Amino acid sequence: MSEARLLSLVEALRILPGVGVKSAQRMAFHLLQHDREGAMRLATALDGAVHDIRHCERCHTFTEHTLCDVCADPERDANVLCIVETPADQSALERTGSYKGLYFVLMGRLSPLDGVGVRDIGVGPLLERIEREPAAEVILATSFTAEGEATAHVIGEALKARGITVSRLARGVPAGSELEYVDLSTIAHALADRR
Repeated sequence: MSEARLLSLVEALRILPGVGVKSAQRMAFHLLQHDREGAMRLATALDGAVHDIRHCERCHTFTEHTLCDVCADPERDANVLCIVETPADQSALERTGSYKGLYFVLMGRLSPLDGVGVRDIGVGPLLERIEREPAAEVILATSFTAEGEATAHVIGEALKARGITVSRLARGVPAGSELEYVDLSTIAHALADRR
């Protein structure tokens, strides 16, 4: 495999998370051998997304407009702000259909071991937004990893210092699961946060 364009395609596919050299080669060979039309659709979709999708000026999620559909919706409850790490997290919450407030997307989480600090995620813009548009409650919906917990703690402390009511997503035993198969940390948190 010495062709420059093929090597370039394989390297381009490797930027996707979890895709190594062999997976990238399989994808490249599949697209070129079996689905050239699909490859063209993929190229067109990527080109359009890169050129047309930007960050919402209010919440920082992805959108093709100045404001995303959620921020532009006058029916949303502006008194409640949910902070998430990524647009994928926001999308997951939206799919539940149970949250009707607004969002702020950090575009990351604190990870000191990886050199990601407060200035590297959207904490500054979040605090600026809170100054401009105070919320009655802020829900911290970061992940329950060590990094997500650290992110929630730092943001929570900054917001509490400004007199804002801060809550955190509840954690517990997933619906439909059996206790014997649930990890011990989840059981411990479910006990501590029982209601």
